[in-house]
Amino acid sequence: MRPMPGPPRSYHNAVVMHVLHTFANNDSVPYLTWFAERARREGDPRYTFLVMYPKRPRMIDEMRALGFSVEWIPYDDRQRKRGMLFALPRLWWYMRRYRPDVVHSNLFDDSLPGMIAAWLAGIKVRVVTKQDTGFHWMHAPRWMRLDRLISRMATHVIAISDECERFLIERERADPKKVVRIHNGIPPVAFTQQDPSLMEQLRARFAIAGKGPIIGTVARFIEWKGYRYIIGAAARIVKQHPDARFLLCGTGGQENEIRNLVSQSGLDAHVIFTGWVDRKEMASFYGLLDIYLHAAILEPFGLVYAEAMMNGVPVVSTPTGAALDAIVDGKNGILVNERSAEALALGVERMLSADARGMGAAGKETALRMYHFNVMWEGTIDLYRRALDKQR
Repeated sequence: MRPMPGPPRSYHNAVVMHVLHTFANNDSVPYLTWFAERARREGDPRYTFLVMYPKRPRMIDEMRALGFSVEWIPYDDRQRKRGMLFALPRLWWYMRRYRPDVVHSNLFDDSLPGMIAAWLAGIKVRVVTKQDTGFHWMHAPRWMRLDRLISRMATHVIAISDECERFLIERERADPKKVVRIHNGIPPVAFTQQDPSLMEQLRARFAIAGKGPIIGTVARFIEWKGYRYIIGAAARIVKQHPDARFLLCGTGGQENEIRNLVSQSGLDAHVIFTGWVDRKEMASFYGLLDIYLHAAILEPFGLVYAEAMMNGVPVVSTPTGAALDAIVDGKNGILVNERSAEALALGVERMLSADARGMGAAGKETALRMYHFNVMWEGTIDLYRRALDKQR
């Protein structure tokens, strides 16, 4: 067993905060890495990470290389109830061992046992970011009472969009005084560096050279993301634009169903399933697109909207999450009124007949202002500091 952590370090004559993050079902989380990299540069806060995952997570090596502690709690979400019960005492034990100033949870599977463990361990500042708001409401209503319990156990609840905030207060019945809206953010330099040679390679890989318009979607193949509506829209769009191509970038349980729907709709020549696109290639992938199209509903945030906008891609979207917060319809993007194939197709036609390049440029300016990682960092750190000040 490693020794207990020592007393907090002093940094610029201030006490360094110790923040313990819990995370489930992911072995590497980009925005937690960005937080850790920033904290290492600035010397504050000090992080500890508790990761609930079936096998040894990559985060162990990533975060330890940055000088932060990581503990792995074996967890398989296919046995959700049993797994959370197994994780709860281990979360409590690590919280008692590390004695953080703040516990911050992120997804339902780590937030439910994590908030209970933090309360039992006597952690005074318990923060939850509702990254999966609305999922149970739409797909598993019986779990909603536990979403509400998480909000009660937390001392602060971060809503990552205005829609998310309204849902938390109206549907999850969260105390409005606990809820703080802090948008997710992206470091632009890392996600907007387009490589012309790589773009040519991707055009050849997807066989889209000389075709257009190129319309793309980046999302998991799950019902929540609305792929069936995108395919319905594609069937309408290709009638007017026979050279249109649709790049569907993602993986997930619904992929075979969507592939069958594409074939049944006679769209095999128009829809390309891109498979895995490496994170380092995503900016160049966005550079291929004439339009970014998304059809999610009750999306807590949707980083892909922000990424596409930061890359200057004109966005056509259902009115949800980051898109709803950022887009002024017809000015810096297009918002459709409903999630339907007809509405999405009409949105694409509006974009194609408008100054799409100008809308893309306006969207980029908006995203850089609203969804820059600095905004997320400063909002989160300020929340911690204000909460700890009240405890002193």
